[in-house]
Amino acid sequence: MQAAVTVTPARIPELLLGLATVRPVFLWGAPGIGKSSLVRGFAESLGLECVSLLGTQLAPEDLIGVPQIRDGKSVFCPPEAIARDEPYCLFLDELNAATPDVQKAFYSLILDRRIGSYELPAGSIVIGAGNRATDNALARPVASALVNRLTHVHLRASATDWLVWAGEHGIHPWVTDYLTDRPDHLWSQPPKTEEPFSTPRSWHMLSDALHSFGPTLDEDTLKIVAHGTLTPAHAVSFCGYAKIVRHAHGIEAIIKGDARWPRRIEDRDLLYYLAEAFRGRLVRELPATKDRIPPALRETAYRAKSLLVQLAEISVEVAQTVIRDDEDGRPVLPAWFLVEAARDMPRLVEARR
Repeated sequence: MQAAVTVTPARIPELLLGLATVRPVFLWGAPGIGKSSLVRGFAESLGLECVSLLGTQLAPEDLIGVPQIRDGKSVFCPPEAIARDEPYCLFLDELNAATPDVQKAFYSLILDRRIGSYELPAGSIVIGAGNRATDNALARPVASALVNRLTHVHLRASATDWLVWAGEHGIHPWVTDYLTDRPDHLWSQPPKTEEPFSTPRSWHMLSDALHSFGPTLDEDTLKIVAHGTLTPAHAVSFCGYAKIVRHAHGIEAIIKGDARWPRRIEDRDLLYYLAEAFRGRLVRELPATKDRIPPALRETAYRAKSLLVQLAEISVEVAQTVIRDDEDGRPVLPAWFLVEAARDMPRLVEARR
């Protein structure tokens, strides 16, 4: 299903309060961005127990129940997990990953709040959640009859929201500080190959590992953990950041001339991270046109070109990451700076194209 409008996690409680209390809701979103925890948190805020049913682990009879003979008639008895006397939140997780027969079994439960002769207690709410087909996750087409029985809300990851949550839940400071500087690394599109990718959940997993190993965590182990949880490029960058934290070797010192670009092969992850930080600094500080450069920034611009030359002497590939275009092929750095960079380093700029 395509999202015409998306919302951040901070909006979900408000939306569910107005929607889920009157009609069933389906929460769409990529893997690992917190759909399940948001639903459980919302149910808790209402004082309702959250009963989760996983669509991929259900058969139709798990919902409809098994027949019993009463007074010469067969009666279907719904499972204990569903047939409750007190109101609760029925959470249908991975609903769109269920087989068509299971999805069909949900129809009456979602629309009429009923399974056979059993009806959900007054005050109960029904919320479904699932991944999108574009996420390379297990997702089956949802029949129009089921689509039309739900109000659909599309969730997107938000670094701002997640960092607020992280500050309240003991996430490792390396993770929160890193994502404060690189919020674009919180989430990445699921890859088409079988490899880790960055999500709020995977950053939480990395945080747990950092807490578990503690201060004795060595660089080799950190690389294993980071590459086992994050998108490869993000893992390299995070390891570089961790090395900066440990050795107090940052981009500020390099720009001021108090430190130099690291040259050792084993510090290549650190070099990539510093190059990304350098690029971010230039994007923020360099004006769009040269005639608007304040006197205080002229020295910065001159220093930036000098540092770019030094970086290219160590690695042309890393230096290219500083001046590369965005994903749509548009220049990120000002044209005047790229022109001057081309004059000083023609091979570097030509390789960028």
